Amino acid sequence: MNTTPKGNRLHIAILGRTNVGKSSLLNYILDQELAITSPVAGTTTDVVEKAAELLPLGPVLFLDTAGLDDTSSLGKLRVQKTENVYERADIILLVTEPDQWTHYEETVWEKAAKKKIPLIIMVNKADLQTPSPEFLRKIKERSDYVIALSTTDDGGREKNIALLKQHLLAVSPEDYLAAPSLVGDLLPSRGGLVLLVIPIDDQAPRGRLILPQVQTIRDALDHLAVSLAVRETQVKYALSLLQGSPDIVIADSQAILQVAAHVPENIPCTTFSILMARQKGDLIAAAKGAAAIESLHPRDKVLIAESCSHHPLQDDIGRVKIPRWLREYAGGELDIDLSSGRDYPSHLEEYKVIIHCGGCMLNRREMLSRISRAQESRVPITNYGLAISLTQGLIRRVLSPFPQALAAYEKARKES
Repeated sequence: MNTTPKGNRLHIAILGRTNVGKSSLLNYILDQELAITSPVAGTTTDVVEKAAELLPLGPVLFLDTAGLDDTSSLGKLRVQKTENVYERADIILLVTEPDQWTHYEETVWEKAAKKKIPLIIMVNKADLQTPSPEFLRKIKERSDYVIALSTTDDGGREKNIALLKQHLLAVSPEDYLAAPSLVGDLLPSRGGLVLLVIPIDDQAPRGRLILPQVQTIRDALDHLAVSLAVRETQVKYALSLLQGSPDIVIADSQAILQVAAHVPENIPCTTFSILMARQKGDLIAAAKGAAAIESLHPRDKVLIAESCSHHPLQDDIGRVKIPRWLREYAGGELDIDLSSGRDYPSHLEEYKVIIHCGGCMLNRREMLSRISRAQESRVPITNYGLAISLTQGLIRRVLSPFPQALAAYEKARKES
């Protein structure tokens, strides 16, 4: 995060009149007291830059600006510097107050539209006054993305930040949604050895490999690594043939219990599904969500979501195996719903946890949007590989190559 150049960060400008709460919004988003706030108009005197990591978007640069209506002695200069952010901003957060839409806000909207800069309207101080239907209708004619909130109300922060991230994902340029490497960054700078464990069973397609396996091999080749593919019954034998140790072992989630038994603890070991969760989505969010499985009780409602539509097999992973493992783990019957393809439920609040597939048939924007929708509904979301590994007692092992995700899982366990 700290080494990402400013020019490579998504630039998010915060604009608004004096004392609408621009700096307070920045503190609210980052959950830190970084920007100085004061009831005195003109506290922010220049464009303040704050580099941050806003997951799952990645590295961003917030531009906290002076008030558009600053009438102080230095106001003209301050406003001019604020005007300059239109040349830098990828996205604008326009902060206003309930039922307050003046020519200042209208000017920001007009300039953003002219320059084709996406605009998200943040209606602050909603705790003091409820925005009227007429006001909301007016501003929604100017932007599809509107959030009413109070930066002094921590109780609604999680939902509001999830909604903001969802909006940011929707309007961010494609360049800033580039997926991370599948395995390349887990290998030495040049080369390395990847041991791939690929079961050939009833669910394996005839004569070919599944997409995550193929993509992992290609990513390893792109990073000058050697890929050694074996079946789950050949892991011990394959390790005995090597002069050294592989840099990482990647297994099919369904075989992880058998594979981990033969792979020494000092060798990083994870699953294809977890690599996909990292590349297509937000592995830290998925690690947090996995902790919710530990508190499942009989009759809890669970959603299993898969992004492709396929003919279900006799022992299908999403329809049969995962539900069985979850019921065994919870110690009783669960109320399990299944969604497939583009059929993602609109009402998620009823579920105790959402377990999503790796998302190989979705682009990253759609997968991140699904995660944000779950977070907005305050429902933990995880993925197949993490769910399977947790029910088999191996989640710490498969998260060991990803220290931040492992820490997020441990923290979520303590808080649950």
